[in-house]
Amino acid sequence: MNYVKLGKTGLDVSRICLGCMSYGVPERGPHPWSLNEEDSRPFIKKALELGINFFDTANVYSDGTSEEIVGRALGDYANRDEIVIATKVHGRMHPGANGAGLSRKAILSEIDNSLKRLGTDYVDLYQIHRWDANTPIEETMEALHDVVKSGKARYIGASSMYAWQFQKSLFVSERNGWTRFVSMQNYLNLLYREEEREMLPLCEAEGIGVIPWSPLARGRLTRDWNETSERSQTDEFGKKLFSETADADRKVAQRVAELAEKRGVPRAQVALAWVLQKSPVTAPIVGATKSHHLDDAVAALSLQLTAEEVSSLEEPYLPHPVLGGLN
Repeated sequence: MNYVKLGKTGLDVSRICLGCMSYGVPERGPHPWSLNEEDSRPFIKKALELGINFFDTANVYSDGTSEEIVGRALGDYANRDEIVIATKVHGRMHPGANGAGLSRKAILSEIDNSLKRLGTDYVDLYQIHRWDANTPIEETMEALHDVVKSGKARYIGASSMYAWQFQKSLFVSERNGWTRFVSMQNYLNLLYREEEREMLPLCEAEGIGVIPWSPLARGRLTRDWNETSERSQTDEFGKKLFSETADADRKVAQRVAELAEKRGVPRAQVALAWVLQKSPVTAPIVGATKSHHLDDAVAALSLQLTAEEVSSLEEPYLPHPVLGGLN
């Protein structure tokens, strides 16, 4: 396993981050395909054995049960000082006027709730899951600053927003002397490259670590185009991501399949190798519900694509509707 700094921080993270959205009580929340605790723990243990020290979850995943499952497993299998736990805040966690969002009230309540579910005194990376248009960014950034100063989070990060929103967040922090975002968790893969226009150059210029989610495009890059899975059949959010661009996306997926066959490796390794070579990506967030998912992720670290191969993979791509905010 390779380890790199997260942005301009001194924090060492593995080049692969295990995404834990797939781990949670299936009957809780919108993910009926998620794995229960008994089935989840072997993946978390294997990730640790492979050298992965970076784990990402969110308060909203499976109604908080993802944090509970991940927290118990890491407590049993890992040394807390050697692992990096990331979670997120924004989504609705209870009914009522203050049950979601990035108000000071919500943030200060939800960090305590996340810590309780995770069974830890602090998280290493506390991220805003989305932009909150109903709360002044000054209120959000000051609350996050106070979370860090209280010792409940070591660093803060953001996810899935427009570049102007992220730049405004950085500006507000610097103007007020508050804790600054150190990472951006955005949507980036061979089927969606719009982040290359503004967000990735911004992150590179500002020294922000980039930890893309869905680097395999919800599995679309790992199998034949018409092949389905239990998740793809029930994943309404995933259907939204690809509904308008299927014709162009199919051509890109075919290039991945052709190169994988030529190289004699699974398609997942090719798709991940492309993300890994993209500057300034730090660590793609990879989900794992089958043992070979982790093996492929780690193997992708050793798969070096030539400039010609990268060009061939990228050539069929057509501009997509911008999903920066994913509202």
